[in-house]
Amino acid sequence: MVNVDITESAQQYLKELLDKQKDSEGVGIRMFVASPGTPQAETCIAYCRPGEEKEDDEIVELEGFKAFFEGRSLPYLEDAKVDYSPDRMGGQLTIRAPNAKMPQVNDDSPLEDRVNYVLYNEVNPGLASHGGNVSLVEITDDNYAVLQFGGGCQGCGAVEVTLKNGVEVALMDKLPELKGIRDVTDHSDRTNAYI
Repeated sequence: MVNVDITESAQQYLKELLDKQKDSEGVGIRMFVASPGTPQAETCIAYCRPGEEKEDDEIVELEGFKAFFEGRSLPYLEDAKVDYSPDRMGGQLTIRAPNAKMPQVNDDSPLEDRVNYVLYNEVNPGLASHGGNVSLVEITDDNYAVLQFGGGCQGCGAVEVTLKNGVEVALMDKLPELKGIRDVTDHSDRTNAYI
């Protein structure tokens, strides 16, 4: 069930935007959270043309258009509000999603969400003491987590030890379906390296 409040003024504004699209017939909006449950979470609204909807989308009929809500994002969109406030400069669309950055994972959550949960709640707090961090780039089709190091970890001489003995152990221990991890960081850039 979708628990997102899209105010009347926001619906009117979005409808006007949709009507300005070329071949606007059947075009709706799609709302989702990128990097849900992480500090980088970003709530997004995008155009959704016929055929671009996803199988797990929840569909809501609004005033003159359809809104598609990404199924995976629904827990993170709980209690979200989309509002539009007109002003002399044209107005502003605001999206408030208080749960977008909240980790909400369980055994049924997508592997990507569970990897992010471990990285942001168990791995990154330890790396932060050296000014470093690690983020998930993608999960490959064969269940490898592709990671990118940043801050003090990029170019650090101990990153191989951190990767194998710290990050990989933490992820593989908590998520046995992972086959392994891969690092795509350019460690030749030693600008901020800790060691």
